[in-house]
Amino acid sequence: MRTKETADLFLVLIKHILKVNGRAALVLPDGTLFGEGVKTRIKEQLLNECNLHTIVRLPNGVFAPYTGIKTNLLFFTKGTPTQHIWYYEHRYPAGVKNYNKTKPIRIEEFDAEKAWWGTEADGFASRVENERAWRVNLDQIKAAGYNLDQKNPHAVDTVSHDPEQLLADYARLQGEAQGLRDGGMS
Repeated sequence: MRTKETADLFLVLIKHILKVNGRAALVLPDGTLFGEGVKTRIKEQLLNECNLHTIVRLPNGVFAPYTGIKTNLLFFTKGTPTQHIWYYEHRYPAGVKNYNKTKPIRIEEFDAEKAWWGTEADGFASRVENERAWRVNLDQIKAAGYNLDQKNPHAVDTVSHDPEQLLADYARLQGEAQGLRDGGMS
């Protein structure tokens, strides 16, 4: 398994050095969720060796001006395989269209996630699906080729005409096309 992408290397390293029953939370770009080739094998190993119990989908601009790439928070515990993954879509607060250096994301914006979270000891039994949260079984993830980019089934499809989003989508598609031209390996 070979990759030069730092996010992939970081995920493999953390998974490797984490002790059994050790917990981790990582910030990773969207490309890690849907990437193929080596990324697929990395995700398969992660799901077999760890319980990837939660992915928080962050909106654009959380790390602006350093990057405009959409990011995710992945929470996992090493030692038991994943059975299902909970997703939580963190949305902009009312009146906010994007984050930037002078108006960054604030810790108070995570109050909804904190209230929803529950406890790992009981398998997050208190979690319920809602307009921001949904659960995906491992069989569905496997059937999708270990694609962790699972869309919110409760969200209404909206077309974004935001230039930054369109450029990011274009860059992602260009990267995928280049990967196919290079032999399908990421």
